[in-house]
Amino acid sequence: MWLKGERIHLASLSDELNIGRATLFRWVGNKDLLIGEVLWSLYEPLRQEALAITPGHGIDFVVGVYRHINSTVLHFEPLRRFIHQDPEYALKILTSSQSTLRARTVEANTRILRDQVARGYITPPMNIESLSYFMVRLAESCLYSDILGGREPREEELEDACTAVRILLGGKV
Repeated sequence: MWLKGERIHLASLSDELNIGRATLFRWVGNKDLLIGEVLWSLYEPLRQEALAITPGHGIDFVVGVYRHINSTVLHFEPLRRFIHQDPEYALKILTSSQSTLRARTVEANTRILRDQVARGYITPPMNIESLSYFMVRLAESCLYSDILGGREPREEELEDACTAVRILLGGKV
């Protein structure tokens, strides 16, 4: 339903699944959590793909994974449609402190960074958890610039975010 651009109503969904609303709420929590799960179910395979196809290690690897994921997200039409249908709601689901997607994305970045540190490939000049959080916020500022800053997201801004991540990792431009 989400991929088609249809609005998700839990009452309709429980009817379609032929289950009670209480059962559906036990399964998914609420609409925000359900949409967060839908988005994560799309993001996680993309992240796994980026990890698998990005060559090398260290700063170039981290930036390459970051670039692949965020470039794909930038051009993902169902997400663009979701943002344009209800910008305030989309912003809440995508970027708020209660967002399961943002929390999981920060944790996923943290795992990549810890792995690269453990292997001796990078030595970030700052706390890994903070670095991961800043990486996500940089991506959000580019990917959702239409609702955050009133300008259409552009690939050039994403490249600038990649440069910023490289610098935050202690690399040279």
